[in-house]
Amino acid sequence: MQTKGIKMKMKHKVRMAGCATVAVSAMIVSMAGQVTTATSASAAAMGISALGFNRNFSTMALLKPIVAKGSGAITAILPDTVSSTRYVEFDAPFLIEAMQKAGLQQTDINVENADGSDATELAMDQAAVTSGDKVVIMDPLDSGVGAKIESYNAAHGVKTIDYDRLTLGGQRKYYDSFNNVAVGTLLGNGLVSCISSWGVSKPVVLVMHGADTDNNATLFADGYDAVLQPYFAKGTYTLVGKLQPNEVPAGTWTPNDALNEFQGTFTKNPTINAVLTPNDENAAPIIHYLITSKGLKPHTLPFTGQDATLQGLANVLTGYQCGTVYKPIFEEAQAAVALAVYARAGITPPAALVNGKTLDSVEHKQVSSVLLTPEWVTAKNMGSTVIADQFVPAATLCAAPYASAAACTAAGIKP
Repeated sequence: MQTKGIKMKMKHKVRMAGCATVAVSAMIVSMAGQVTTATSASAAAMGISALGFNRNFSTMALLKPIVAKGSGAITAILPDTVSSTRYVEFDAPFLIEAMQKAGLQQTDINVENADGSDATELAMDQAAVTSGDKVVIMDPLDSGVGAKIESYNAAHGVKTIDYDRLTLGGQRKYYDSFNNVAVGTLLGNGLVSCISSWGVSKPVVLVMHGADTDNNATLFADGYDAVLQPYFAKGTYTLVGKLQPNEVPAGTWTPNDALNEFQGTFTKNPTINAVLTPNDENAAPIIHYLITSKGLKPHTLPFTGQDATLQGLANVLTGYQCGTVYKPIFEEAQAAVALAVYARAGITPPAALVNGKTLDSVEHKQVSSVLLTPEWVTAKNMGSTVIADQFVPAATLCAAPYASAAACTAAGIKP
């Protein structure tokens, strides 16, 4: 999607999608590496809050007075189009809409994608700085390039917001993401629940991981390893490979590589009957391989996932995947833009927005963060979450090449 007046460099078109209001929680959530503090409804009512972003982006209008106090463009650089379809389908259009609704001029809005190249991501950042941009929202391909970008930006007086992934050893102003340990916990609990409900006998579990260059992959594994370790320790489950810090298989966010890792491991361990896959994209080719080459039947070998992709949701509806971690990306995009707008104006954002801390394990510092809440989606609650939020269109999900109309109807989703 090309919007007039907006600089946008993407290989693929993007589309707008809706989103849902998040309920207020007064609980304090503490996880390894990430801590989220409570935000009251009264605090949220006073202005921008991590709990206040809604499906029509109306909260962003509260930022217009802050936008008026700053100047210069905001650039958002996304990492790739392979590790997840989310960057093209959701992040890019949501970031644009958030900037528009906050009152930024069209010429001050720039969303780009590095298409999987460290060199491209660094070059895009340097071009933005040369153009006079004041803030860069950056999702690093890895901490190496992220640290170079943040060092360059700091030297030129440009502020950086870490988006979705934390740059270890970086110099960012703020970090915006979901509580990634909580994501991993949902994955682990989802697999445990599925093993039980699908009647998997004597579970032989393969635990797969994301790329070891991605700090989020580490945090996800912190969550699901903590859930699964007691089952391995008691002998209730048999572990294939190794958990962190010397995980086997090694881990990747490239789906074909994940398939190769699985095939190599499965050949040596054909009794594997449950798999922790860290996202939908990695699970999809493995499930397809087992269906087409091994005759896999529904509700026999559970997989997990995250990102609520069309294929992931279809695999959930058809009984090949237990569930998927749904991260309402509209919240993350709005939070990032809010942080950028405050940074652009030189104003400290409210505590109701910056609701947590995340450890930079290289710098040994806590990074002020917006930490949002993920949700586990199964066939039972798909209609009330991703469909109700218009995250994916039911008409697309409930037709070839994804799920059938019958599968959607059985889940209470009207095709």
